[in-house]
Amino acid sequence: MILFLSSVGFAILIAIVILFQAALAVGIPWGEYAMGGKYPGKLPAPMRVACLVQIVILAFLAVIVLSQAGSILPGWSGFANVAIWFVVAFSVLSTILNLITRSVWERRIWAPVAVLMLITSLIVAIG
Repeated sequence: MILFLSSVGFAILIAIVILFQAALAVGIPWGEYAMGGKYPGKLPAPMRVACLVQIVILAFLAVIVLSQAGSILPGWSGFANVAIWFVVAFSVLSTILNLITRSVWERRIWAPVAVLMLITSLIVAIG
């Protein structure tokens, strides 16, 4: 049960991040809350494209976690057994970057999200 709840928690957190990235990609002026706050307001076009790439990566991470927990794609279990550790490493890196960013808003909003993603992905990986 803990694996299921952790995987769903991870997927919900990823969904929130994906929605945020989608908002940035369509031009919502929340640049100060992302990418170190380097682009306050609306992101420039190349960074908006980067948001779209991040959405694909984030969705793939969610699929890996849900697969590892046995919630979806049972045929992926062999792949998910290895890939889950990539998700954990990604979550560690995300946590570190969100904790050391110059953007106060990023630290306040996204660092806790990253920490929760790290915890939930680690529970699924170990479980």
